[in-house]
Amino acid sequence: MWLFNQTLLEIALRSAIIYLVVLVGIRLSGKREVGQMTPFDLVLLLLIANAVQNAMTGPDTSVTGGLVAAGTLLTLNLLISNVVYRYKKTRHLLEGTPTLLIHSGKIIKKNLAKEKITTEALYQALREHGLEKIEEVKLAILEIDGTISVLTHQEMPQVAKPHHKIRFLHRK
Repeated sequence: MWLFNQTLLEIALRSAIIYLVVLVGIRLSGKREVGQMTPFDLVLLLLIANAVQNAMTGPDTSVTGGLVAAGTLLTLNLLISNVVYRYKKTRHLLEGTPTLLIHSGKIIKKNLAKEKITTEALYQALREHGLEKIEEVKLAILEIDGTISVLTHQEMPQVAKPHHKIRFLHRK
C-alpha cells in the first residue's frame, strides 16, 4: 500500500508531462467542445483519464504514488491558473479569446467555420435566449468557456455618437 518502488520525483515528472499534454489537447479541441459536453466528449474524458493514469504512476499503485500524482496535478493547475490570471498573453494562449458570431443581424460564416459551429447550433443558442430571428440579434459571441452570449438590439445601449470635431488652432 505504501510502497516506494519508483521514485516519487519520476511520478511527479510523469504527471506534469501528462497534465500539459492533456491541457494542450483540450485547448486545441476548441472552445465549443469544452463548453458543451456531448456524450462523446464524456466518454473521451473518462477514457483519457483511465489511459493516462498508468502513464503518470507507471507500475506504482501505492497510495504514496497516487498522492504524489494528484498533488502534482493540483499544484500545476494552481500555478497555471495564477499565470493565466497575471499575464494577458498567456491567458489568450491558454484560454483563447471570444469570437463574434453575429453582428447586427448578420451571421459571420468564417467565424462559425473557424470555431466549427453549425448554423443549427447557432439557431439553438438563439432559441435558448428566447429569440426566433437572426435579425433580432445585435451581437452573438462565442465566449471562452464555450457558451454563446446573445444581445438583442433592444439590450444594446442607444448612445448617440457626437459628430464634433476638435480642431487645433495653430498660432503663428
